[in-house]
Amino acid sequence: MLSDRIGRITPSATLAMTAKAAELRAQGVDVINLSVGEPDFPTPENIRLAAKKAIDDGHTRYTPGGGTMDLKKAAAAKMKRDNDLDYSPEEILISCGGKHSLYNACQALFQTGDEVIIFAPYWVSFPDFVSVTGAKPIFVSTDSNRQFEPVFDDLKGKLNSRTKGIIVNSPSNPTGGVWSDEAVLKVLELARERGIWVFSDECYEQLTYDRPFVSTAMLAEDCEKVLTFQSCSKTYAMTGWRIGYAAGDKNVIKAMGKLQGQSTSCPNSISQVAAIEALSGDQSEVAYMRQEFKKRRDYIVNRMNQMDGVSCNSPGGAFYVFPDFSSYMGDNRKIRTSDDLSMYLLEQKAVVTVAGDAFGGNGHVRFSYAASDDDLKRALDLLEETLKELA
Repeated sequence: MLSDRIGRITPSATLAMTAKAAELRAQGVDVINLSVGEPDFPTPENIRLAAKKAIDDGHTRYTPGGGTMDLKKAAAAKMKRDNDLDYSPEEILISCGGKHSLYNACQALFQTGDEVIIFAPYWVSFPDFVSVTGAKPIFVSTDSNRQFEPVFDDLKGKLNSRTKGIIVNSPSNPTGGVWSDEAVLKVLELARERGIWVFSDECYEQLTYDRPFVSTAMLAEDCEKVLTFQSCSKTYAMTGWRIGYAAGDKNVIKAMGKLQGQSTSCPNSISQVAAIEALSGDQSEVAYMRQEFKKRRDYIVNRMNQMDGVSCNSPGGAFYVFPDFSSYMGDNRKIRTSDDLSMYLLEQKAVVTVAGDAFGGNGHVRFSYAASDDDLKRALDLLEETLKELA
């Protein structure tokens, strides 16, 4: 009854765990949710006030399908200020979140017979974005000891005449890994030699802790086939406002806008006004959130590495850790997979995580540290208790 393309889509594991946490809370269970991929801070006040004023000023009607000119200009100015990138408004599309921009780009560029490189562990939506177009996701291994940078021998062996795109996600969801400039340059060179599109998902670009972020397009010798994706969601604690943007070749951006016009009509008008304030206004809350996330990262990594049999590399960005629990897993053990461990933590300890299996990272579990200090401490105490039970 349903179309073939629906069968290619896997339900989001991260959203499923968030829904499960809400269900347990509704039953009165004291849940600690470390599965959620959004900042736990409120949207900064200046942005909220801008939205309220937008309503009062009557910004409640349709906007141009690809976003207002004022917001496109604000996005261009932001990328020049923060990333040293030069884009004109006609090279920018405003969408209903960065996820929407990535989906549009896949639809505009990929089709049956194409192959698209995805680095594992990967964000859960990347394979489905590719598969629904009829193209085939090709998974490339990464090195957990080098911020999950590509294993280049594996990458080179999987490039061929059918390869149409490469998706780069640094800082990464789920690992938090931030690639070195050298690793990005190697990917760009391989792509340039073969005329392959590079998608750079940079929605965590303001959340790096050990060195300043450098945008992929900034490193590219020729950025004609580089598409940059950024978002207000993580940087400004605006996940529910649904504003993201893509920048790159104007013909591709125009095609993405054409598709978007027949799907959502336009991004939310009030959120667009608020996003102008987010991108152009006071940035001090961004610095504060980054500082707090860094403290939490250092705490959770230190605690994890004190636990027997756990290996947890320190991620360079985002707000996730992706520790390896494989020493607790095996065919003849109570816990066989990361999914088993994640469900055990949920059912026995009311701690919500996301199994690494969902990201192509068997043996790992993703923990978000976008949570209060108290919740982090309690969750890690319960994790340590669980591992002692399973030893």
